[in-house]
Amino acid sequence: MRRQLGMQLDERYVPYLQMARLYHLARLNDRWFWLDEALVSAFVERWRSETHTFYIPFRECTIILQDVAYQLGLPVDGRYVSGCLSDFQIYIQGGRPAWVWFQKLLGVIPPPSQVQKYAVNCSWFQETFGECPEGADEETVRRFARAYIMMLLGTQLFADKSGNHIHIRWLPYVARLEEMGTYSWGVCSTGMVVPVHVPSGEQTCGQVSGPTTATSVLDLLALS
Repeated sequence: MRRQLGMQLDERYVPYLQMARLYHLARLNDRWFWLDEALVSAFVERWRSETHTFYIPFRECTIILQDVAYQLGLPVDGRYVSGCLSDFQIYIQGGRPAWVWFQKLLGVIPPPSQVQKYAVNCSWFQETFGECPEGADEETVRRFARAYIMMLLGTQLFADKSGNHIHIRWLPYVARLEEMGTYSWGVCSTGMVVPVHVPSGEQTCGQVSGPTTATSVLDLLALS
């Protein structure tokens, strides 16, 4: 798991992260590991889609919800994360256009050069929300906390292979920070392990690219 370079874990975000039940993950992201991507790629090659397990010489292993809850501190009970993962635009409050809602929640709109359909360059997020100003009022801190959480979700739990864009599908969740803790982020992230790492039975080490996601940690920890 890579750190969110340029996105400092400000102490003022902590209440919102705790509210969302993502604080433990944020602390891991801020303080801990750098994984060997080649090693993770080696595990990808040992994945068996027919049994949903990693086949290694001395036994088979897989990732279970207990691993997610214990290692990453993610909730595995509560409401299911769905809907906006594929048709998020219809879940925006009041039917507002997505980018209007983005500006309302984050206080700024990215320039067209930083947008690819419904995804924003990570570099723009880092430059815009990298450091919350000293003496910022509560609403400003809340906006920066939303941006931090979107980076956490978009680059650690649900990263795509490009590793350099953040989809704005998370807007309906960060719009209601008080409700984020009611969702089962652990179940959703576990379900992403197979699509992220093994999109086809023909994948090889050389095809694994982009930053290692938080769920990649479990590929290794499940062995211990």
